[in-house]
Amino acid sequence: MRAYNKNKKILITGGAGFLGSHLIDRLLLRGDEVICLDNFFTGSKSNILHHLNNPNFELLRHDVTFPIYLEVDEIYNLACPASPIHYQYDPVQTTKTSVHGAINMLGLAKRLRAKIFQASTSEVYGSPIVHPQTEDYWGNVNPIGPRSCYDEGKRCAETLFFDYHRQHNLNIRVARIFNTYGPRMHLNDGRVVSNFIVQALCNNPISIYGDGSHTRSFCYVDDLIEACIALMDNNIVGPVNLGNPVEFTILELAKMIINLTGSSSLITFHPIPIDDPKQRKPDISYANKTLGWHPKVSLDEGLKKTIQHFDMVLSKSSK
Repeated sequence: MRAYNKNKKILITGGAGFLGSHLIDRLLLRGDEVICLDNFFTGSKSNILHHLNNPNFELLRHDVTFPIYLEVDEIYNLACPASPIHYQYDPVQTTKTSVHGAINMLGLAKRLRAKIFQASTSEVYGSPIVHPQTEDYWGNVNPIGPRSCYDEGKRCAETLFFDYHRQHNLNIRVARIFNTYGPRMHLNDGRVVSNFIVQALCNNPISIYGDGSHTRSFCYVDDLIEACIALMDNNIVGPVNLGNPVEFTILELAKMIINLTGSSSLITFHPIPIDDPKQRKPDISYANKTLGWHPKVSLDEGLKKTIQHFDMVLSKSSK
């Protein structure tokens, strides 16, 4: 491992995406050097534009399914489309991103003896029959459905991480990230928070898939990034659930967003997609015990900040 510079040099794959760009903000703020690697399939230069003149920041256009050779101390592997619209657009490439990407980043970490973080997902639990979900639950996943490219790709990536840990004594961290929202979410990523906010701000009908009784737990991005860094800096391998355990129905979320935006939108109901989980709620007792972490931002407070961001984006795009 590099030992000649007191500041860490950190590689973030998928760094121009929603979570990656917020992680870059936080790491640069504390004085680290950051290399952002992204192929810009779902990431955006606008998310990292404010860092381009920072001497501690470097941007590389690269796809993680191909090897790359760099000198770094730590790797955060965040590269993968995370919304159904994007990961189902090219499901084969989605699986390759999770699996080949993990192999390439693990190989890099092995060569450098660098610490490596895997951004896994609550989707490894599939449509859970255990509620809330704890880290020792193996999940209920359809291996051949339309969501499988993402679910099984992330599950295989976890397998690779733990096998590299056992076989090569690699210093890994695995986080299972639950629904996260906030500024810089993709405008058209099809996820429920961004969908509802954009529809509400445009006074279009709010589209609920199902009857609105299915539930999700929503974590504001600042809280999630704090947890990711705490996990990387701690001596915990994982997997660790990271998310907000406060549960809301989708109908409750829709009504809250209509109220916060002052929208005249009506709510419409549509058939629920195949394999869409009915419930999703993390048990974060392990993260609380080992990292001393729990979310601080309420859904109401986080939504206000996110609505403000989308309102600004939509205003710019309409000019």
